[in-house]
Amino acid sequence: MNVLAIESSCDETSAAVLTDGQIRSNIIATQLIHEQYGGVVPELASRAHQQHIVRVVDQALAAAKIAKTDLSAVAFTRGPGLLGALLVGASFAKALALGLNIPLIEVNHMQAHVLAHFIADAENPNAKGPGFPFICLTVSGGHTQLVRVDAPLAMHVIGQTQDDAVGEAFDKSAKLLGLPYPGGPLIDRYAKTGNPLAFKFPTTEMPGLDFSFSGIKTAIMYFLRDRTKHNPTFVADNLADVCASIQHTLVQMLLTKLKRAMQETGIKQVAIAGGVSANSGLRNALDQLGQEQGWDVFIPKFEYCTDNAAMIAMAGYFKYQQGDFVGQDVSPLPRMAM
Repeated sequence: MNVLAIESSCDETSAAVLTDGQIRSNIIATQLIHEQYGGVVPELASRAHQQHIVRVVDQALAAAKIAKTDLSAVAFTRGPGLLGALLVGASFAKALALGLNIPLIEVNHMQAHVLAHFIADAENPNAKGPGFPFICLTVSGGHTQLVRVDAPLAMHVIGQTQDDAVGEAFDKSAKLLGLPYPGGPLIDRYAKTGNPLAFKFPTTEMPGLDFSFSGIKTAIMYFLRDRTKHNPTFVADNLADVCASIQHTLVQMLLTKLKRAMQETGIKQVAIAGGVSANSGLRNALDQLGQEQGWDVFIPKFEYCTDNAAMIAMAGYFKYQQGDFVGQDVSPLPRMAM
């Protein structure tokens, strides 16, 4: 069984080939044009997907040593994501599946992030992932969710942000510090040499297992405004400490709710997924918390944290096994729920 997967939800054009449950190739084309605008420009993203998609798919097939006529199905990201970007991937997938007369599989982008834990590849051919049920903290630029996973295709959101995502809080904080886009990874880099307790930022307490990150962004903005008013070089003088303090605060906000979710459900297996799961501060803090609480902690390989088609292929694999296909009338869902 050979599945070609296509991911085009935001600013990464990616294609992957999965054969009998194992990833054979995973090609990603990053769109650098957005750096000069300080964020993703939807129209430019969709145009870049059109420019990259044929080449990326061709490279994925070549790297896997698979001819398109050997494909068993085509999987694609239906949502959530940017409408124009999703349209490019969906249209290509539909046309290819129609031309080859093979099944078409739609994939939820956030479910795919969770299923990245089950990716088997040449380096780890026997990957099994966490056992069921487990709790997954999915964190990205657009989502922050606590998900109970009872089976590969049985997931339930038990907590989520009520405003901004934690990834957006990282990027907005970086922008306030004058760091280039994408700023989240840069905060992580500078934080490694800083004192996480140098500065204290207020956190927002939401009911139940929900999150809120709009308040801390505002607090950071006023903090920097007040400090630079008295010392114009404050950011340059204290960049590592400020980054470490911001990262520490955001990570603790995430882990506080995660700990509560684990206690309420009684589940002992926990995972993280999504772009922010690549953050070293979060990965290290979760490992430490897991040891303290006696949890089994699962953290995906770095290359499967950010948007990629391998995770779409993994989700497509599980759907193929269940015969969960869609017709040519399928259309993208920018606000697709898990």
